[in-house]
Amino acid sequence: MVKHIVAWRLKEEVLGNTKEQNAKLIKEKLENLVGKIPGLLKAEVGINFTQDDCASDVVLYSEFESKEALAAYQVHPIHKEAASFVLECRTERRVIDFEV
Repeated sequence: MVKHIVAWRLKEEVLGNTKEQNAKLIKEKLENLVGKIPGLLKAEVGINFTQDDCASDVVLYSEFESKEALAAYQVHPIHKEAASFVLECRTERRVIDFEV
């Protein structure tokens, strides 16, 4: 199994939405990928409530069957659609992938 964790900092306002509105949309878009992309076992998105200069705004915790499943997810059209929305909203991205 592979775990894929991504944390983002978001722009204060973009695409006509506030940071908070875009965080909710990101959560919805990414969690809705489960069951639609083979090998994606779980996707959980958290929205930060801590006011700290070191904090990210949104985090994705996801699980995949394998490295190959993660690679297929990255190029899957519905993931690319969600990822393009996140790209518009973010100012920073951190990622870690590891096997368990």
